[in-house]
Amino acid sequence: MNQNELKEIRRRFRPDKDNISRIYGCYVNAAKEIVTRIDMSLGLMEQEETEMYYKILKKALSGTLGRNLIDIEFSTAQVESSDEHRLLQALRTSHLSDESMRELMYERIIETLDFGDESYVILMASDSYDVPYRGGDGEVFDEGSSEVFDYFICCVCPVKDAKAALRYESEERAFRGASTGHVLGAPEIGFMFPSFDDRCANIYNLLYYSRNVSEIHDEFIKGIFNTESIPLSAVAQKEAFGDSLSFSLGDKCSLEVVQAVHEDIREKLALHKESKEPELPEIYIEDVDDILRKSGVPDEKINFFNEECQKQLGGSDTFNPGNLIETKKFEMVTPEVKITVDPEYAYRIKTGIIDGEKYILIPADGDVAVNGIQVNIEE
Repeated sequence: MNQNELKEIRRRFRPDKDNISRIYGCYVNAAKEIVTRIDMSLGLMEQEETEMYYKILKKALSGTLGRNLIDIEFSTAQVESSDEHRLLQALRTSHLSDESMRELMYERIIETLDFGDESYVILMASDSYDVPYRGGDGEVFDEGSSEVFDYFICCVCPVKDAKAALRYESEERAFRGASTGHVLGAPEIGFMFPSFDDRCANIYNLLYYSRNVSEIHDEFIKGIFNTESIPLSAVAQKEAFGDSLSFSLGDKCSLEVVQAVHEDIREKLALHKESKEPELPEIYIEDVDDILRKSGVPDEKINFFNEECQKQLGGSDTFNPGNLIETKKFEMVTPEVKITVDPEYAYRIKTGIIDGEKYILIPADGDVAVNGIQVNIEE
């Protein structure tokens, strides 16, 4: 799915649209026991409650593609004859009305998911989207329809204890201690099946959501979707890329080399943003090879980096550049000091050896403040 397709589906999750008629799910305690099941009509709820459910479901389609939202692919063999895909298709085609299939999904999630000692709620909702026809110029015709996109969303939300508070009791004209019991949190993980690719159903893919980009719950992906290869989280990709650089380049992994790599990737991301291209940006290993070569890194070390990078990042030769670097800061860390610089000015940082000591050198033009106190730098 690209950004435009994602936005198109997200627009479905509005109470005034009435696109979702029922909510299904169950409340699971810390002992992995189902406390209660959920089967409710949104049309019979109070407006405030309906809006809250829509907000929770929509949250499972939030974040950034390639970071919080990850494509999960099924093999042809899985689509043709696997239990995991058969279950997803049964839930989709029945619009979640098949109770036995819902129960089977609850059971598999409970068996698979590791939420520690937390209780949680599994929520599911389905929708049939009459996809409007879009002309070659991008104009959408509401009267015409190209196809109906049947899909469902499933998300897992932690249940937390509400914070105690003082609440005003009008009859007593006083504030009294009160607790609102348990509160349903925003989704931790979720998925939409099938994917909405080229504005139609792609049963070979689903869109997986993880609130935390560093912990995507591999056990859930493996247990529910049985994928051959579990995608690396955005944080794991960044760490793997950095490790590949430092390990393969060794003493050639200088500040100047890292600055060049970061600046080139940052420029590619900026150009992609300006283009307003809905597809995810991509960078090839060969692009990084060229940067290293221009920075004077020997070919044997570049080849070593190429091999190491593919090994650590799952054998792929293309990556989402937004997952490889910090785009909003340039950070240098020693055992005693952490220096954070706006990436725009990272080129001003230098390293050097003075009287046998290693130094990080930063020009100090203009005012300099230490903990809010203006200080003077003397010659």
